[in-house]
Amino acid sequence: MKLFRALQSQGFGSRKDCVARARSGAVAVNGVVCDDPGAEVDPAGLELTVDGVAWTYREKAYVLMHKPAGYECSHHPSHHPSVFSLLPSPLLQRGVQCVGRLDQDTTGLLLFSDDGQFIHRMISPRKGVAKVYRAVCAEPVDDAMLAALRTGVQLNDEPAPIAALACEKLDERTLRLALAEGKYHQVKRMIGATGNRVESLHREAIGNYALPADLAPGGWRWLTRDDLNQLEQAWPSVTS
Repeated sequence: MKLFRALQSQGFGSRKDCVARARSGAVAVNGVVCDDPGAEVDPAGLELTVDGVAWTYREKAYVLMHKPAGYECSHHPSHHPSVFSLLPSPLLQRGVQCVGRLDQDTTGLLLFSDDGQFIHRMISPRKGVAKVYRAVCAEPVDDAMLAALRTGVQLNDEPAPIAALACEKLDERTLRLALAEGKYHQVKRMIGATGNRVESLHREAIGNYALPADLAPGGWRWLTRDDLNQLEQAWPSVTS
């Protein structure tokens, strides 16, 4: 692969931009400055440094974020900043998309990728990849509410009741539940159907991959192969 094509694939601009960037001496390949945009580089193990910033070549982008409250999962937000403003420019240039969405007031694990097949696997109800949430409710959580969420509640505009994959009470007003799909405001609507109301909502995990405890709100990181394997496991690590 030619150097300028490697740069372009990683989101460092148009072909013209990448050629000019390399010629300016702003690019190093595996630690060695290379000012020839047509130089052949091996993508396997390729470490780029662009304008002094290290960047590992990745054929596809798989990224997680600890989404903070007050951000919309849209390139064209209506009332709040976009979560995309928290990502570096190269990821935006290569066209990463949210893997499902979280409401602006919902926090927690949010994925981004430019791999359409991966996005489909993560969000398709047929794949059974659980999304695990912790919800703080306005009123106490009782056994009847838990039973209703486990057996299924009827939502407006839905043909049949929808049940959580798993549900457990954490304290008087807090519960954890897992869903196999991500319909519009689904957690809030399901809890509302039981006669209660969500005061705060946080996504803890997808599949068997939990949001890292050391990732601060607004922070992001690359997913490893082990992370991806955990994400694609069908059932969550919660007690039903």
